[in-house]
Amino acid sequence: MANHKSALKRARQNELRRMRNKTVKTRVKNVIKGVRGAVDAEGDAATGLNAAQSVIDKAAKKGVIHKRTAARKISRLSRLVNSTNA
Repeated sequence: MANHKSALKRARQNELRRMRNKTVKTRVKNVIKGVRGAVDAEGDAATGLNAAQSVIDKAAKKGVIHKRTAARKISRLSRLVNSTNA
């Protein structure tokens, strides 16, 4: 464990950020799973895609995931939804 005051503070900050990032990442995973489920069940995947895109973009904006990772996830979901509509 850290001994210096600044190192102890850094450890506390890292733990708070880890928990915050974990929440956002879990939300991203769940919204992606929801879109994929809607595609499988032939439900309304288009509205789910809009919600997923918003959540993924917010995660990228916060720096939880990289912007290219966000773009890749959105692209793959869009391609999946569009392939079922065509």
